[in-house]
Amino acid sequence: MSGSPSNPEKNPQFWRTVKSDFREGGHFRTLARDFKDIREFYLDDERKARLARMGSLKRWFVQAWWLLKMMFFRLSSTRRLLLLLGIILILTRVSANNSNSDSPVLGLLMLLFVLMLELKDKLLARDELAEGRAIQYALMPETSPKVPGWELWLYTRPANDVGGDLLDFLPISPQRFGIAIGDVMGKGLGAALFMAKLQATLRALAADFESLAALGEKINRIFQRDGLPNRFASLSYLEIAPGNGRVRILNAGHLPAIAIRKDGIEEMPKGGMALGLSARARYGEQQIEMAPGDLLLIYSDGLTEACDESGRFFDDERLLALLPQFSGQPAAETGQKLLETVNRFIGEARPHDDLTLAVLRRMEKT
Repeated sequence: MSGSPSNPEKNPQFWRTVKSDFREGGHFRTLARDFKDIREFYLDDERKARLARMGSLKRWFVQAWWLLKMMFFRLSSTRRLLLLLGIILILTRVSANNSNSDSPVLGLLMLLFVLMLELKDKLLARDELAEGRAIQYALMPETSPKVPGWELWLYTRPANDVGGDLLDFLPISPQRFGIAIGDVMGKGLGAALFMAKLQATLRALAADFESLAALGEKINRIFQRDGLPNRFASLSYLEIAPGNGRVRILNAGHLPAIAIRKDGIEEMPKGGMALGLSARARYGEQQIEMAPGDLLLIYSDGLTEACDESGRFFDDERLLALLPQFSGQPAAETGQKLLETVNRFIGEARPHDDLTLAVLRRMEKT
């Protein structure tokens, strides 16, 4: 029938999409990764441990039952009832005399309706997250900000649609430039909102404080006053000046900066307490002198805690062993090669944490 909706000539976009999906490939790998994500989302550590002690056949059935049950109870009450009724209508035969009953079709339509409602919710949430991601990108600095006498390379990659890592560049004055990396506890929208507050607070206060220790204490008091229970953030804030190799550092519970010199690497001391944990927290200012050609790396734990498919971490030891080979290289090349190494290590595994890097290089005198 020429008027049939399945006629390819009447639905060219539909059939082009289907053909493109088949040609794309990698579907089994994607399904395996999606199933792993479902398992991580629905099952807690206790259930995973119990599954690990079961035989393979029993584990398969128990895992399927637990996943279905957890999914069922996460639906709204109306959708739970529709899903349950749809399953009953599909599985139940009224009688042999009513084998042509429409109840299985009605049950299938109910299941499809529940699926459409859930998909609608997901698409609405995705659109809102896309708007949040666009706002985050608008607030991010350029990859290579310009500071006389320095090379800078900045990079951040959220694990989800929106991230909880802070990355910022602050041109405070012609003689003061700030670089900030922060890591908010958690991931997703809540962490992103907390990160935006940290960024706004830092931008508002940085120019008013010559002392980085006093700046850290002021930000901490604000977060202790306005923050949520069990929500905190680490911060590594650096200030540099044109034509000067001294780097001033405020470290509030963040991973120490690492200097890559011609004769090896130097890891900075640990800093003070993370922001928002205690109103009595005190902070100090660290300083390091960078010679021409020296590099300084600051990063979030998404680098060292990046996992491959077997669950192995990239870890601190691997990072420290890798860094000496970058001695004397440009900041952008160092950051890109480090990122490529981490991506090769991760392979097909899906990132579980935001990853943020900042590489600074004192330029050679000309």
